Amino acid sequence: MLDQDRTRIIIRASWVAVIANALLATLKINVGFLAGSLALVGDGIDSASDIITSIITLYTAKLITKPPNLKFPYGYRKADAVASKALSFVVFFAGAQLAITTINRLIEGGSREVPEIFAIYVVIISIVGKLLLSWYLLKTGKNLESPMLIANGRNMKNDVMISTSVLAGLFFTVVLKMPVIDSIFALLISIYIMKAAFDIFMETNIELMDGVKDEGVYGKIIDAIKKVKGAYNPHRIRVRKTSNMYVVAVDIEVDPDLKISEAHEIALLVEKSLKASLINVFDILVHVEPLGNIEKDEIDGISVKDIK
Repeated sequence: MLDQDRTRIIIRASWVAVIANALLATLKINVGFLAGSLALVGDGIDSASDIITSIITLYTAKLITKPPNLKFPYGYRKADAVASKALSFVVFFAGAQLAITTINRLIEGGSREVPEIFAIYVVIISIVGKLLLSWYLLKTGKNLESPMLIANGRNMKNDVMISTSVLAGLFFTVVLKMPVIDSIFALLISIYIMKAAFDIFMETNIELMDGVKDEGVYGKIIDAIKKVKGAYNPHRIRVRKTSNMYVVAVDIEVDPDLKISEAHEIALLVEKSLKASLINVFDILVHVEPLGNIEKDEIDGISVKDIK
Protein backbone atom coordinates (compact mmCIF):
# COMPACT_ATOMS: atom_id res chain seq x y z
CA MET A 1 0.00 0.00 0.00
CA LEU A 2 1.31 3.45 -0.91
CA ASP A 3 2.09 5.88 1.91
CA GLN A 4 -0.48 8.35 0.59
CA ASP A 5 -3.21 5.69 0.66
CA ARG A 6 -2.25 4.54 4.16
CA THR A 7 -2.26 8.11 5.47
CA ARG A 8 -5.59 8.83 3.81
CA ILE A 9 -7.21 5.81 5.47
CA ILE A 10 -5.76 6.72 8.90
CA ILE A 11 -7.05 10.29 8.55
CA ARG A 12 -10.48 9.02 7.52
CA ALA A 13 -10.61 6.63 10.49
CA SER A 14 -9.56 9.45 12.83
CA TRP A 15 -12.30 11.74 11.52
CA VAL A 16 -14.86 8.96 11.96
CA ALA A 17 -13.73 8.62 15.59
CA VAL A 18 -13.85 12.39 16.20
CA ILE A 19 -17.36 12.79 14.78
CA ALA A 20 -18.75 9.64 16.45
CA ASN A 21 -17.36 10.57 19.86
CA ALA A 22 -18.59 14.15 19.52
CA LEU A 23 -22.13 12.93 18.79
CA LEU A 24 -22.09 10.40 21.64
CA ALA A 25 -20.58 12.89 24.10
CA THR A 26 -23.20 15.54 23.26
CA LEU A 27 -26.03 13.00 23.52
CA LYS A 28 -24.89 11.47 26.84
CA ILE A 29 -24.07 14.75 28.59
CA ASN A 30 -27.36 16.42 27.61
CA VAL A 31 -29.51 13.39 28.42
CA GLY A 32 -27.55 12.80 31.61
CA PHE A 33 -28.42 16.27 32.91
CA LEU A 34 -32.04 15.97 31.79
CA ALA A 35 -32.40 12.54 33.42
CA GLY A 36 -30.53 13.54 36.55
CA SER A 37 -27.86 10.92 35.99
CA LEU A 38 -24.36 11.94 36.98
CA ALA A 39 -23.13 8.51 35.88
CA LEU A 40 -24.31 9.18 32.34
CA VAL A 41 -22.82 12.68 32.43
CA GLY A 42 -19.50 11.17 33.51
CA ASP A 43 -19.73 8.65 30.68
CA GLY A 44 -20.34 11.54 28.29
CA ILE A 45 -17.30 13.41 29.59
CA ASP A 46 -15.24 10.27 28.98
CA SER A 47 -16.47 10.25 25.38
CA ALA A 48 -15.52 13.92 25.12
CA SER A 49 -11.97 13.02 26.19
CA ASP A 50 -11.93 10.43 23.40
CA ILE A 51 -12.25 13.30 20.94
CA ILE A 52 -8.82 14.42 22.12
CA THR A 53 -7.29 10.99 21.50
CA SER A 54 -8.80 10.92 18.02
CA ILE A 55 -7.44 14.40 17.28
CA ILE A 56 -4.01 13.12 18.35
CA THR A 57 -4.23 10.31 15.79
CA LEU A 58 -5.47 12.78 13.18
CA TYR A 59 -2.52 15.11 13.74
CA THR A 60 -0.07 12.21 13.84
CA ALA A 61 -1.41 10.78 10.57
CA LYS A 62 -0.45 14.04 8.88
CA LEU A 63 2.87 14.24 10.71
CA ILE A 64 4.16 10.84 9.55
CA THR A 65 3.95 11.96 5.91
CA LYS A 66 6.52 14.73 6.39
CA PRO A 67 9.68 14.12 4.36
CA PRO A 68 13.03 13.28 6.01
CA ASN A 69 15.32 16.10 7.08
CA LEU A 70 18.66 16.62 8.85
CA LYS A 71 17.07 16.10 12.27
CA PHE A 72 14.98 13.07 11.28
CA PRO A 73 16.76 11.38 8.33
CA TYR A 74 14.38 8.39 8.47
CA GLY A 75 11.32 10.63 8.41
CA TYR A 76 8.50 10.86 10.96
CA ARG A 77 7.03 7.36 10.76
CA LYS A 78 7.76 6.51 14.39
CA ALA A 79 5.41 9.31 15.44
CA ASP A 80 2.80 6.55 15.14
CA ALA A 81 4.38 4.67 18.06
CA VAL A 82 5.00 7.87 20.04
CA ALA A 83 1.32 8.80 19.65
CA SER A 84 0.38 5.36 20.97
CA LYS A 85 2.46 6.08 24.05
CA ALA A 86 0.51 9.31 24.59
CA LEU A 87 -2.79 7.47 24.10
CA SER A 88 -1.78 4.85 26.68
CA PHE A 89 -1.42 7.62 29.28
CA VAL A 90 -4.84 9.03 28.40
CA VAL A 91 -6.42 5.57 28.73
CA PHE A 92 -4.61 4.90 32.02
CA PHE A 93 -5.77 8.26 33.42
CA ALA A 94 -9.39 7.43 32.54
CA GLY A 95 -9.11 4.08 34.34
CA ALA A 96 -7.36 5.61 37.35
CA GLN A 97 -9.99 8.35 37.58
CA LEU A 98 -12.75 5.75 37.58
CA ALA A 99 -10.90 3.75 40.26
CA ILE A 100 -10.43 6.78 42.53
CA THR A 101 -14.09 7.82 42.17
CA THR A 102 -15.25 4.27 42.91
CA ILE A 103 -12.99 3.84 45.95
CA ASN A 104 -14.19 7.16 47.38
CA ARG A 105 -17.79 6.03 46.87
CA LEU A 106 -17.10 2.74 48.68
CA ILE A 107 -15.43 4.56 51.59
CA GLU A 108 -18.16 7.16 51.88
CA GLY A 109 -20.91 4.57 51.46
CA GLY A 110 -22.71 6.63 48.85
CA SER A 111 -24.73 5.10 46.04
CA ARG A 112 -24.83 5.89 42.36
CA GLU A 113 -27.64 7.98 41.00
CA VAL A 114 -30.14 5.90 39.06
CA PRO A 115 -30.80 7.10 35.52
CA GLU A 116 -34.32 7.66 34.24
CA ILE A 117 -35.63 5.08 31.79
CA PHE A 118 -34.82 7.17 28.70
CA ALA A 119 -31.24 7.48 29.92
CA ILE A 120 -30.94 3.69 29.72
CA TYR A 121 -31.68 3.81 26.00
CA VAL A 122 -28.86 6.31 25.52
CA VAL A 123 -26.46 4.01 27.38
CA ILE A 124 -27.45 1.13 25.09
CA ILE A 125 -26.95 3.36 22.03
CA SER A 126 -23.53 4.30 23.43
CA ILE A 127 -22.54 0.64 23.89
CA VAL A 128 -23.57 -0.27 20.33
CA GLY A 129 -21.89 2.83 18.89
CA LYS A 130 -18.64 2.25 20.76
CA LEU A 131 -18.60 -1.43 19.80
CA LEU A 132 -18.90 -0.54 16.12
CA LEU A 133 -16.29 2.21 16.44
CA SER A 134 -13.91 -0.11 18.29
CA TRP A 135 -14.31 -2.82 15.66
CA TYR A 136 -13.70 -0.32 12.86
CA LEU A 137 -10.58 1.21 14.43
CA LEU A 138 -9.08 -2.14 15.46
CA LYS A 139 -9.71 -3.67 12.03
CA THR A 140 -8.28 -0.65 10.22
CA GLY A 141 -5.34 -0.39 12.61
CA LYS A 142 -4.39 -4.05 12.20
CA ASN A 143 -4.70 -3.88 8.41
CA LEU A 144 -2.44 -0.81 8.32
CA GLU A 145 -0.20 -1.97 11.18
CA SER A 146 -0.89 1.35 12.90
CA PRO A 147 -0.28 1.09 16.68
CA MET A 148 -2.03 4.39 17.40
CA LEU A 149 -5.26 3.30 15.64
CA ILE A 150 -5.11 -0.02 17.50
CA ALA A 151 -4.58 1.86 20.77
CA ASN A 152 -7.54 4.12 20.04
CA GLY A 153 -9.65 1.09 19.13
CA ARG A 154 -8.82 -0.50 22.47
CA ASN A 155 -9.73 2.77 24.15
CA MET A 156 -13.16 2.61 22.50
CA LYS A 157 -13.45 -0.99 23.72
CA ASN A 158 -12.74 0.21 27.25
CA ASP A 159 -15.53 2.76 26.89
CA VAL A 160 -17.90 -0.10 26.18
CA MET A 161 -16.91 -1.56 29.55
CA ILE A 162 -17.56 1.79 31.25
CA SER A 163 -20.99 2.13 29.68
CA THR A 164 -21.74 -1.48 30.57
CA SER A 165 -20.89 -0.69 34.20
CA VAL A 166 -23.54 2.06 34.09
CA LEU A 167 -26.14 -0.51 32.99
CA ALA A 168 -24.91 -3.04 35.54
CA GLY A 169 -25.17 -0.38 38.23
CA LEU A 170 -28.75 0.29 37.24
CA PHE A 171 -29.59 -3.40 37.45
CA PHE A 172 -28.04 -3.95 40.88
CA THR A 173 -29.43 -0.70 42.27
CA VAL A 174 -33.01 -1.02 41.03
CA VAL A 175 -33.59 -4.77 40.86
CA LEU A 176 -31.41 -6.21 43.62
CA LYS A 177 -31.23 -3.10 45.79
CA MET A 178 -27.46 -3.67 46.13
CA PRO A 179 -25.69 -0.51 44.92
CA VAL A 180 -22.41 -1.58 46.55
CA ILE A 181 -22.02 -4.32 43.92
CA ASP A 182 -22.20 -1.62 41.26
CA SER A 183 -19.19 0.12 42.85
CA ILE A 184 -17.23 -3.14 43.09
CA PHE A 185 -17.98 -3.87 39.44
CA ALA A 186 -16.84 -0.37 38.44
CA LEU A 187 -13.60 -0.91 40.37
CA LEU A 188 -12.92 -4.12 38.43
CA ILE A 189 -13.60 -2.25 35.19
CA SER A 190 -11.10 0.44 36.16
CA ILE A 191 -8.42 -2.18 36.80
CA TYR A 192 -9.11 -3.72 33.38
CA ILE A 193 -8.76 -0.32 31.70
CA MET A 194 -5.46 0.45 33.45
CA LYS A 195 -4.09 -2.95 32.47
CA ALA A 196 -5.08 -2.33 28.84
CA ALA A 197 -3.26 1.02 28.98
CA PHE A 198 -0.16 -0.70 30.38
CA ASP A 199 -0.27 -3.29 27.58
CA ILE A 200 -0.42 -0.54 24.95
CA PHE A 201 2.51 1.22 26.62
CA MET A 202 4.64 -1.93 26.65
CA GLU A 203 3.81 -2.99 23.07
CA THR A 204 5.06 0.29 21.61
CA ASN A 205 8.39 -0.25 23.38
CA ILE A 206 9.28 -2.88 20.76
CA GLU A 207 9.24 -0.42 17.89
CA LEU A 208 10.78 2.45 19.84
CA MET A 209 13.64 0.16 20.93
CA ASP A 210 14.22 -0.94 17.31
CA GLY A 211 12.80 -4.42 17.80
CA VAL A 212 10.30 -6.54 15.85
CA LYS A 213 7.31 -8.54 17.05
CA ASP A 214 7.59 -11.15 14.30
CA GLU A 215 10.93 -12.86 14.96
CA GLY A 216 10.24 -15.14 12.00
CA VAL A 217 11.29 -12.28 9.71
CA TYR A 218 14.94 -13.28 10.26
CA GLY A 219 14.31 -16.73 8.84
CA LYS A 220 12.66 -15.16 5.79
CA ILE A 221 15.67 -12.90 5.26
CA ILE A 222 18.13 -15.80 5.44
CA ASP A 223 16.03 -17.90 3.05
CA ALA A 224 15.81 -14.98 0.60
CA ILE A 225 19.57 -14.46 0.62
CA LYS A 226 20.23 -18.19 0.09
CA LYS A 227 18.35 -17.91 -3.21
CA VAL A 228 20.95 -15.48 -4.56
CA LYS A 229 23.87 -17.17 -6.29
CA GLY A 230 27.21 -15.90 -5.01
CA ALA A 231 25.88 -14.53 -1.70
CA TYR A 232 27.26 -16.41 1.31
CA ASN A 233 27.07 -16.40 5.10
CA PRO A 234 24.41 -13.77 5.83
CA HIS A 235 25.18 -12.38 9.29
CA ARG A 236 24.89 -9.30 11.45
CA ILE A 237 21.27 -9.04 10.37
CA ARG A 238 19.48 -6.10 11.96
CA VAL A 239 15.77 -5.51 11.45
CA ARG A 240 13.65 -2.73 12.90
CA LYS A 241 10.30 -1.23 12.08
CA THR A 242 9.40 2.35 11.45
CA SER A 243 5.61 2.43 11.63
CA ASN A 244 4.50 -0.43 9.33
CA MET A 245 7.73 -0.61 7.30
CA TYR A 246 10.82 -2.79 7.74
CA VAL A 247 14.34 -1.38 7.76
CA VAL A 248 16.85 -4.18 7.08
CA ALA A 249 20.63 -4.17 7.38
CA VAL A 250 22.65 -7.31 6.60
CA ASP A 251 26.24 -8.34 5.93
CA ILE A 252 26.98 -10.93 3.24
CA GLU A 253 30.19 -12.50 1.97
CA VAL A 254 31.19 -12.89 -1.69
CA ASP A 255 34.11 -14.35 -3.61
CA PRO A 256 37.07 -12.02 -2.88
CA ASP A 257 38.27 -12.33 -6.48
CA LEU A 258 35.16 -10.68 -7.90
CA LYS A 259 35.26 -7.18 -9.35
CA ILE A 260 33.58 -4.43 -7.33
CA SER A 261 30.90 -4.15 -10.01
CA GLU A 262 30.20 -7.91 -9.77
CA ALA A 263 29.96 -7.80 -5.96
CA HIS A 264 27.67 -4.80 -6.27
CA GLU A 265 25.43 -6.74 -8.65
CA ILE A 266 25.13 -9.57 -6.10
CA ALA A 267 24.18 -7.02 -3.42
CA LEU A 268 21.47 -5.66 -5.73
CA LEU A 269 20.12 -9.16 -6.28
CA VAL A 270 20.02 -9.66 -2.49
CA GLU A 271 18.00 -6.46 -2.14
CA LYS A 272 15.62 -7.59 -4.86
CA SER A 273 15.18 -11.02 -3.25
CA LEU A 274 14.50 -9.46 0.16
CA LYS A 275 11.90 -7.08 -1.25
CA ALA A 276 10.18 -10.03 -2.89
CA SER A 277 10.12 -12.00 0.38
CA LEU A 278 9.12 -9.23 2.81
CA ILE A 279 6.05 -7.02 2.85
CA ASN A 280 6.40 -3.27 3.44
CA VAL A 281 10.15 -2.69 3.08
CA PHE A 282 11.30 0.88 3.76
CA ASP A 283 15.03 0.45 3.25
CA ILE A 284 17.64 -2.31 2.80
CA LEU A 285 21.36 -1.92 3.45
CA VAL A 286 23.62 -4.72 2.24
CA HIS A 287 27.25 -4.68 3.38
CA VAL A 288 29.58 -6.82 1.26
CA GLU A 289 32.62 -8.60 2.73
CA PRO A 290 35.16 -11.06 1.26
CA LEU A 291 34.37 -14.73 1.86
CA GLY A 292 35.90 -15.98 5.12
CA ASN A 293 36.20 -12.52 6.61
CA ILE A 294 36.23 -12.52 10.43
CA GLU A 295 35.70 -9.44 12.58
CA LYS A 296 35.73 -10.41 16.24
CA ASP A 297 34.42 -7.06 17.46
CA GLU A 298 31.07 -7.49 15.66
CA ILE A 299 28.64 -8.04 18.50
CA ASP A 300 25.28 -6.78 17.22
CA GLY A 301 22.82 -8.35 14.84
CA ILE A 302 21.53 -11.87 14.17
CA SER A 303 23.27 -14.73 12.35
CA VAL A 304 22.15 -18.11 11.01
CA LYS A 305 23.23 -19.84 14.24
CA ASP A 306 20.88 -17.59 16.23
CA ILE A 307 17.78 -18.80 14.36
CA LYS A 308 15.99 -21.62 16.16
